[in-house]
Amino acid sequence: MPTIPLPRDPPRLSLWLVRPPPPDSAAASRLAARELDAAEVRRAELYLRPQDRVQYLAAHIALRRILAAATGYPPERLRLGREPGPASARGTGRPVLWDPPVPLHFSLSHSHGLILIGTAAVVVGVDVQRTPTIDTVRLCGPTLHPAEWRELARLPERSRPAAFAQLWTRKEAYLKGLGTGLRRRPALDYLGDGTDADAPARPSGWIVRDLRVGPRHAAAAVLATGAEPLITLSSLPVACLYDGPAGAPLSAARPLA
Repeated sequence: MPTIPLPRDPPRLSLWLVRPPPPDSAAASRLAARELDAAEVRRAELYLRPQDRVQYLAAHIALRRILAAATGYPPERLRLGREPGPASARGTGRPVLWDPPVPLHFSLSHSHGLILIGTAAVVVGVDVQRTPTIDTVRLCGPTLHPAEWRELARLPERSRPAAFAQLWTRKEAYLKGLGTGLRRRPALDYLGDGTDADAPARPSGWIVRDLRVGPRHAAAAVLATGAEPLITLSSLPVACLYDGPAGAPLSAARPLA
């Protein structure tokens, strides 16, 4: 009698949103840079604007605390690095957690007061962007895949900034998943909405999802799987970055979707 394969659990993609505190607030002064490694501290010091420095600190502390909750390791003991990037995009590569006790991939993005972090057992990419001006759309649009640019050009001008932001987050999330970042030309891959009759398929082997994160930002996530994932999106209060045990910030998470 043939064996009937048991159904496998769907891949899980966990997403968190964090808003950094104002740079002159008591919350900002409590951010624990001691949980970061030396390279992260040096990078934070390069930011000239206080709000950018606080956003960077908040993003990386949140990432380390989320990874600590998943692994049981203290945030400051986590070893983060980069995989070797593709030969066609030297100097790049996905950020990785070295020697995790369980399969664990992550991706991080932050833009103008909003931080997005994703974790999964397979390769993940996330991106968040503030909606740009129409001038930015006009400048950057021609660098897109031709079918993507045609789709945007058909929209009323007032609708293009939000549509461009959503498209661009799909593209950057995908390029982060590949490990190339923007060293791979944006025109090479199609991440549009499929309304152009001559548009190719989106990249195979990847699930691409738009995320609702508020009226002023767009966000997207990609997952290296062919199976439909189980996606959770939660908001982390800023106090999770300094209150309570460093490895357990997720108990205060508020589900958003």
